[in-house]
Amino acid sequence: MERRRIARRRVLQAAAGGAALGMLPLPLIGARKTMAAGPAQTFVYVSNAGTKDVHVFGMNRDTGELTPIDTTPVPGSDETSLASLPMALAPTKRFLYAQLRGKPYPVSSFSIDHTSGKLTLVDTVPLVDQMAYLNVDKASKHLLGASYVGAKVAVYPIDALYTVEEKPTQVIDTKPKAHCVYIDASGKYVYVPVLGADHIMQFKYDATKGTLTPNDPPTIATKEGAGPRHFTIHPNGKWGYLITETTATIGTYNIDKDKGTLTEVAFVDTGDWNKKDSAAASDIHVTPDGKYLYGAVRTTSMLHGYKIDPDKGTLTSVGKWPTEKTPRGFNIDPRGKFLIAAGMDSASITVHAIDANSGELKTVKQYPVGKQPNWIEIVDQIID
Repeated sequence: MERRRIARRRVLQAAAGGAALGMLPLPLIGARKTMAAGPAQTFVYVSNAGTKDVHVFGMNRDTGELTPIDTTPVPGSDETSLASLPMALAPTKRFLYAQLRGKPYPVSSFSIDHTSGKLTLVDTVPLVDQMAYLNVDKASKHLLGASYVGAKVAVYPIDALYTVEEKPTQVIDTKPKAHCVYIDASGKYVYVPVLGADHIMQFKYDATKGTLTPNDPPTIATKEGAGPRHFTIHPNGKWGYLITETTATIGTYNIDKDKGTLTEVAFVDTGDWNKKDSAAASDIHVTPDGKYLYGAVRTTSMLHGYKIDPDKGTLTSVGKWPTEKTPRGFNIDPRGKFLIAAGMDSASITVHAIDANSGELKTVKQYPVGKQPNWIEIVDQIID
């Protein structure tokens, strides 16, 4: 991992130089910067597994128009990244983590320049396995990963320079095909859908130690053969939502505010499963205002929208719309005005406008990116 050592030496040298001048190390990485005159921007980051890079765009907050800024390589492996390149945004919005799924399964830490949106490589370290999903805890002190191929969940410390340490604090074996690791807003509970076991693992999380402990009960089952994939939580913290990969259904769960445990409420059917082959449903997100939920299905290349009942959290369909071919991932901007979807088999992304009154999606524009785009993070520019 020569690239890792070089990157880390540069960071440490910079930190040492800052200390000699009586400065703190923090401003050297992910620094707060004096802004040029002009309106604030939003930055969009799209990972591409086939080209092993991240495309950076600036987004017009009013129109959704994207302007290419940069393309940043993700280093550390000569192997392919197995059709996905997961990313995780630190809650500080100043660092981005991305892992290649080829050996030695390197995860790279990037600082975000909030003047330009560009990424700077800080460090690269190998993880215990290839991860299907990454997340950063609320204190930005630990990186959590779920390994689909390796059937495990791992927790890694993040050091004072905001880079991932090589030794994990914990590695937990799961049933086959752990597909997501989601942390609630309190930072005390973690949920891991396991596709091969048809259940969601429920954990208590110690943010100080970076360790997971099974909750009671430790799992909650889905229907046999459903294939639970991705999980998210409503902004009010009361309801969780699960999308099932095989059967393309979306479930609502009540969350016990004292225990963090889930109770199934109801499922809705997208209608995209042919009852034989996997529908390959992929991703799920809720708008920041909590009014609407969207889910993606790869075999039909459709986005499905639902209105969320403000009292019960249950879902009512508001429509479905075509999007990029094989939409593996999508995300919603911080104001809930635009949804951006990535097409694994189209090498492009599409911006969709969200109607605030109806939840309807309208196509704004398509943009080319790298090969096999699969993950999108959206960050508002920080002005200090």
